[in-house]
Amino acid sequence: MAKPLPTPVRNHLTGLRLLLLFTVLCGLAYPLVITGVSQVAFSTQANGSLVKDSSGKVVGSSLIGQNFTVVGKDGKTVSPDPKLFQSRPSAAGADGYDPAASAGSNKGTDDADLATTYTQLKAAIATFDGVSESRVPADAITESGSGLDPDISPAYAAIQVDRVARARGLTDDQVRSLVRKYTQSRTLGFLGEPRVDVLRLNLALTELG
Repeated sequence: MAKPLPTPVRNHLTGLRLLLLFTVLCGLAYPLVITGVSQVAFSTQANGSLVKDSSGKVVGSSLIGQNFTVVGKDGKTVSPDPKLFQSRPSAAGADGYDPAASAGSNKGTDDADLATTYTQLKAAIATFDGVSESRVPADAITESGSGLDPDISPAYAAIQVDRVARARGLTDDQVRSLVRKYTQSRTLGFLGEPRVDVLRLNLALTELG
């Protein structure tokens, strides 16, 4: 009759078997099942909620904002594109909207530099959109907490309508119609605020011509 293994050895072997079992279950089987379910039931979300144009080219993600700029004739100067709606500012990364550097500015309301920045930005937006500074809404000059917010308020979209219409040779009614189409209501009817999907709105404008 074989001599029983010492208790410490048996305990270690039991622990090793459990470690291997849970490694297979939690480290292999569970991730594979969840990945499979997500690809079948939620493929768009699982793959980054990517947005494509009519040709199938990926132009961004519905979850992450981006800059809509144009390069000047000198090939270096970058400025907001007057033909497109602009997103709210972002402090995430050097150029904004960097998923690897998601953050707000972390500056308080008593920060003198922040107040100066907001004042200058409000004046610049008012000039760019041809409206009075009093019409510039808060989200036009403030970053979201994540720095990745892809949407703007209907109020910010409203002050951009005339500028976009003029730049594209469209009527204000044509542009407002698109804004309404890409305005989303509160989630479940009571969560959050109405918001405008800037990326899809700009994509629709671009495809309109």
